[in-house]
Amino acid sequence: MTFDTIIRGGTVATASDTFACDVGIRNGRVAALGHDLGDAKEIIDASGRLVLPGGIDSHVHISQPSGPGIVMADDFESATRAAAFGGNTTVLPFCLQERGQSLRQAVKDYHAKAEGNCYIDVSFHLIISDPTDQVLGQELPALIKDGYTSFKVFMTYEDLALSDRQILDVMAVARETQALMMVHAENFDAIRFFTDRLERAGQTAPHFHGTSRPIPVEREATHRAIALAELVDVPVMIVHVSNREAMEEIRRAQQRGLKVFGETCPQYLVLTEKDMEGLNMEGAKYVCSPPPRDAASQAACWEGLQQGVFSVFSSDHCPFRYDETGKLAPKGRTSFRWVPNGIPGIETRLPILFSEGVVKGRIDLNRFVALSSTNHAKTYGLYPRKGTIAVGADADIAIWDPTREATISQNVLHHGADYTPYEGLQVTGWPVTTLVRGGIVVADGALVGRRGAGQHLARDASPFAKQS
Repeated sequence: MTFDTIIRGGTVATASDTFACDVGIRNGRVAALGHDLGDAKEIIDASGRLVLPGGIDSHVHISQPSGPGIVMADDFESATRAAAFGGNTTVLPFCLQERGQSLRQAVKDYHAKAEGNCYIDVSFHLIISDPTDQVLGQELPALIKDGYTSFKVFMTYEDLALSDRQILDVMAVARETQALMMVHAENFDAIRFFTDRLERAGQTAPHFHGTSRPIPVEREATHRAIALAELVDVPVMIVHVSNREAMEEIRRAQQRGLKVFGETCPQYLVLTEKDMEGLNMEGAKYVCSPPPRDAASQAACWEGLQQGVFSVFSSDHCPFRYDETGKLAPKGRTSFRWVPNGIPGIETRLPILFSEGVVKGRIDLNRFVALSSTNHAKTYGLYPRKGTIAVGADADIAIWDPTREATISQNVLHHGADYTPYEGLQVTGWPVTTLVRGGIVVADGALVGRRGAGQHLARDASPFAKQS
């Protein structure tokens, strides 16, 4: 039996097991696991390295409209390239419906942006900002049937926030169509209340962004989102959770048997609110929502990862340049209210989790695989094609040097932003080779993949959203 590629001599890890074996790849899929597999057109020596399922980042923003004069720093070419260098093989970007826009047209627009530009596989979530009768009655159910089986709603942001009644209407469609709903949980009215008061007091510097969004703003919205989901009896994913209070709302719901899931991100493990205190506008580099909190909140987010309250770990990659098209936009200089929200992180998500989690003993290697890949695939209808190393699965594989020491710095990254919020962070462990469906995209730290080789993935319904 011959193979296209054999990965030889490495330690393979999945979400459940760790074992020494070779991986035989044929026609883009894992064809055999074992020893002495014979010959192949290409042999990859993985001695002393970890052979892991490719990362799946299920929360990224790419080429997203961000307001007049504001340009998102990554298009699909640069974002998927950076993702591959970070050990990722699939990303799930959001397809944003703008107010007044057809949801179907929004999907077409994003496909046009992605077509021919992706190094790795992509699959779109939808963002519902304008739940008209046509959207809820026709467009959304049809798109879900076509494989866009998850979507997100916002409880904050001008032109995105939905009322409780609108959220209930969208949840009803999710239940009827067996789609999985994601929620950005922050109380919009409370944020506007604090923002207005801070601006009247002349407190407009970037670090007041955190002051305008205190923990109760997130906790209350998380509780309300869970209550609404319980009313409709629909599963819900609370995304980018930043603190203990919101995490414990999710934990309590899970303990009551509700289908409530949680996600956290690197910024809530290694950044704090003090990072937004830089002189002049330096603090704008760290403005994201929810904002980074404090050391106690970091510890709580680790607890959520360790105990399974958070089942997925995503980057919430939302990149802007530190110039007048992004963080230094003229309007943003007048108040934190107008600073574009979001930070880059698609390439650094996995090295941070591996170094801070596995190397420092907070989580084991199998939990790392679950949080970085397998649980994303299971949650969003891609498993077992994606998210594991098993015979028949796509050969989406990241080969890691677990002892490589590196310092995260803008000059070694590949995203479209001109800074990283993790500048100077020292990490141990780094992905060195990335394969997507058996094709090498990054080899020993060099880009060898072909732009346009990435495919769009239609997804099955999430098993968590299926009604019994």
